[in-house]
Amino acid sequence: MKYIVQLSRIFTGILFIISGFIKLNDPLGFSYKLEEYFGSDVLNIEFLIPYALGISVIVVVFEVVLGVFLLIGYKPKFTVWSLLLMIIFFTFLTFYSAYFDKVKDCGCFGDALKLTPWESFTKDVVLLVLTLILFIGVKHIKPIFSKLPTTVIALLSFIASLWFGYHVLMHLPSIDFRAYAIGKNLPEQMETPEDAQKPILEYTWTFNVDGEEQEIVTNGSYPTVDGEFIGVETKTIDEGYTPAIQDLSIESEDENLTDYFLGKEKLVMITMYNVTKGEAEGMAKLKPFTDDAIKKGYTVIGLSSSGPADKAQIKADYNLNFDIYLCDEKVVKTIVRANPGVIVLNTGTVTQKAHWNDLDDIEL
Repeated sequence: MKYIVQLSRIFTGILFIISGFIKLNDPLGFSYKLEEYFGSDVLNIEFLIPYALGISVIVVVFEVVLGVFLLIGYKPKFTVWSLLLMIIFFTFLTFYSAYFDKVKDCGCFGDALKLTPWESFTKDVVLLVLTLILFIGVKHIKPIFSKLPTTVIALLSFIASLWFGYHVLMHLPSIDFRAYAIGKNLPEQMETPEDAQKPILEYTWTFNVDGEEQEIVTNGSYPTVDGEFIGVETKTIDEGYTPAIQDLSIESEDENLTDYFLGKEKLVMITMYNVTKGEAEGMAKLKPFTDDAIKKGYTVIGLSSSGPADKAQIKADYNLNFDIYLCDEKVVKTIVRANPGVIVLNTGTVTQKAHWNDLDDIEL
């Protein structure tokens, strides 16, 4: 039992640290995922949505710290109890999400590793079993250092996690796992190769045959049945190839201008997923920055999901001299983790990105 506990301790501790650190690298992204869970389509606890960012920081810092605590043997009973309660909650959450097919990706490893809901649930079940082993064998979890060094390491892990979370919120994720990272070519990320795997669908056809309902499963072809057709249900067995970027669209009131702007050699995009929620200090910095970019020959545009009235108002309030085009809110949030944020492109390739705090770091 002792050796099983130690193996479980190492595996669980490392996994919690890795999972927590990846989310701590992008707490804003994890907060967006929590908003999905809190929404009416999943848990229906929408009153928590305004607190999603604070909750995300607390959860991921706690996740990293518990992993460190477990590895160094700091306060074993507190650590194991906390791990157990956390993993029970997430096991329930991922099961609910998978069973009712509500959230397509749990966000367990941020954008670094996408897991399906059932994969997430399976991962949590494994962790639950390992945590139960730790709970039963908690007496075998001993500190690996004396009391003072153990306490110092525990405290430093907490301080370092908080500092790192604050740092990436005030700037951008230190590691960008998304399809809009520097060096990525957006048109290429949107393409589907000719030889890409096609989706595999399963069709369940229902007929009334001699007064009884009869179901026939096919891969798409209409079955030959001597009966009255009632309906058909479609199930995706394999989604096939999915482009890294599926829903980027830059639109005016009249047309889709995505290809036009991505073909520009010198393009600056100002991302504001909601102009009314933009940080006032950051919005005030846009005017001198964009004026300078335009003088240097850049095409400057804004991306936002806000309506025409709000966009017109924000342009007037801050005397902005660029047009703001329509783009899906989720996409804008994905491009740059800031409101406002900046992304610089050359014929569709991302060359620079910045949080509004770091506009001075952009080289035009």
